[in-house]
Amino acid sequence: MGASGSEDESASAPQPLSRPLRPTSPPLLLGVVVAALLIAAECALVSQLERVGPGNIFGVVFLLGVLFIAILWGFALAMAMALASALIYVHFHHMTTGRTVTAIWEQNWVAITVFLVVAAAAAGLASLARSRAAEAVQRRRQVEASHAKLSELADELSALAEQQAALRRIATLVARGVSPTEVFSAVALELAEAHDVPNAAVWRYEPHGAATLLAAWDTPGATPMPVGEQFPLEGDNVAARVRRTGRPARMDNHDGAAGPAAAKIRELGLRGGVGAPIVVDGRLWGVAVVGSPRSEPLPPDTEGRVGDFADLVATAIANAQTNTELAASRVRIVAAADDARRRIERDLHDGAQQRLVSLGLELRTAEACVPPELQSLREQIAHLVTIVAGVSKDLQDLSRGIHPAILSKGGLGPALKTLARRSAVPVELDLTVKRRLPESAEVTAYYVVAEALTNAAKHAQASVVKVGVDTGPVSLHLSIQDDGVGGADTGKGSGLTGLTDRVEAIGGQMTIRSHPGSGTSLLVEIPC
Repeated sequence: MGASGSEDESASAPQPLSRPLRPTSPPLLLGVVVAALLIAAECALVSQLERVGPGNIFGVVFLLGVLFIAILWGFALAMAMALASALIYVHFHHMTTGRTVTAIWEQNWVAITVFLVVAAAAAGLASLARSRAAEAVQRRRQVEASHAKLSELADELSALAEQQAALRRIATLVARGVSPTEVFSAVALELAEAHDVPNAAVWRYEPHGAATLLAAWDTPGATPMPVGEQFPLEGDNVAARVRRTGRPARMDNHDGAAGPAAAKIRELGLRGGVGAPIVVDGRLWGVAVVGSPRSEPLPPDTEGRVGDFADLVATAIANAQTNTELAASRVRIVAAADDARRRIERDLHDGAQQRLVSLGLELRTAEACVPPELQSLREQIAHLVTIVAGVSKDLQDLSRGIHPAILSKGGLGPALKTLARRSAVPVELDLTVKRRLPESAEVTAYYVVAEALTNAAKHAQASVVKVGVDTGPVSLHLSIQDDGVGGADTGKGSGLTGLTDRVEAIGGQMTIRSHPGSGTSLLVEIPC
């Protein structure tokens, strides 16, 4: 790892030679002009140097120009300049000394040859250095490109992780069964943060061609859109496009778009937007939209990302509808069962029980008419009267358990007092019910207390049961506590499971605490 790190650092760090040794040469014509100017300057300098030094000093001076040209324009132009420098130097000496060119060549051929060899070597080294510099630059560019790609990938992964975290938060709310309104608000906030936009909203389509704003998130300080207000969808806007096609849609610029919705969008300072449909049970229900004030378009994957949130909104709405339908169904089932109990109780009271009473009276009359000498028959009739009275009493208790008539006639207070008097376990009743309650609340409270007293007598081995009943502005509160053995298990047929279902069916809540050795307590809240 250390070796690769050093290589990356050397490749990415600026090299001293990489600045003048560019990987691409300047124009060749420019190189020819620069070379000519350098030769002229070198000739002028050499003419001055020959007055104070040996004549062959020119080689060193001309090498400087050759090296410069080799660095910038490469080996070929450098060697051409070296040869031209030698020829010009010979011609220059011919003009200044009057000696023939042949004499000058014969006198300086060794120096000129050495000059050309050294110039070739210098040009070669410069070209080699230039190629190495080009490789270093290329390597640095590759490293920079790799770093850029890694940075871009890291940004994409970070954005994806943030989106997934936001989706998990929304999914958690949906799984908890929170209200759709809370889900809508959370989706608007998460949409705005996930896409780094100042506006996000959830809309519901109306049958008459408008859309109702259910939730919105706006940058603090901005003019918010009024939640709950309806907006017409005439003209061209994202919500209208989604409604027409049933597919995701975008508008990168609302300038010039027609309609009041587009005008409102421009008023909010938004330029572009992307929306995704909210489809519930195969029906286009609404749209989730994000809006941006920036001139550049939103990223191309925005439709898919907004669509993920729209799917969760659809799930929340479907769940809420299902829960509402389930709750209504449970209420109907409970009401139907209560009606059936009431009808059975009435039928028993008005039918079989009255016939038994009549039969008992007739038997009493028959008993009174039996002659004294038929004492055995009188005793048999008296025995039948006793049996009929017992059956009538059993039937009366049965009908009272099905649906207590006193509850319908006198209300919850008298009905609970009757339960307390008949309980096999002493009951301490704290009753503060001062008004008649809805029948569903009274019936549910009655059966909760009745089942609790039955369990205390059968299973709890309790010496006393404390029952508290209190009515608030919107709910009825029950508190039932015994001092028995505790450890009640709702899964073993104690009747508590059915009571819980009944309480929840009318929108109430029941909490059961039953630790071994600490008795059993029920806390019940019933809407009224």
